[in-house]
Amino acid sequence: MNIPCILIPALVGLICGILGYLLGKMNSKTDNSLAISLQEDLDACKANTKNLNARIAQLEADLAAKAKIAAAPQSFAASAPLILFDSALAATVFGKKIKENDLKIVEGIGPKIEALYHSAGITTWYELSQTSTEKSQSILDAGGENYAMHNPSTWAKQALMAYQGKWQELKDWQANLLGGKE
Repeated sequence: MNIPCILIPALVGLICGILGYLLGKMNSKTDNSLAISLQEDLDACKANTKNLNARIAQLEADLAAKAKIAAAPQSFAASAPLILFDSALAATVFGKKIKENDLKIVEGIGPKIEALYHSAGITTWYELSQTSTEKSQSILDAGGENYAMHNPSTWAKQALMAYQGKWQELKDWQANLLGGKE
């Protein structure tokens, strides 16, 4: 038997084993430090996401508050006394569901005239009740000849009754009106 033939593969195996062990040790240290670095990055991203979500929630709340303020008519907010709308009572008197500030409840105002008033910035019963007959007529005149023939002389009083929640009085009075005219 030839000793160098046995010794060479044994030495090569031993050297490969030692090199494999050393490379494995080096990789485990690198993987551990890499895992620690990645975990730190992940924790930083989670903290940043939490801060951004809190900021988004704050901005959405601010936007909602500003939208609510912008939606409320300035003249209404400044001068109108607060009267709560009772939809159940209105529905009982009129026999149908009534929406708050629906200008069509006023005898003589239909969907198209209501749209004219909304375009003119009059969107609530209170605002309509504070509108003079002359101002109402000018709004109708601006809408064209189909609207100019209407007589808005009772509309402010009807709107005031609706705003104040005097549903029975409003219904009784409207029974005597013809197209909103006395």
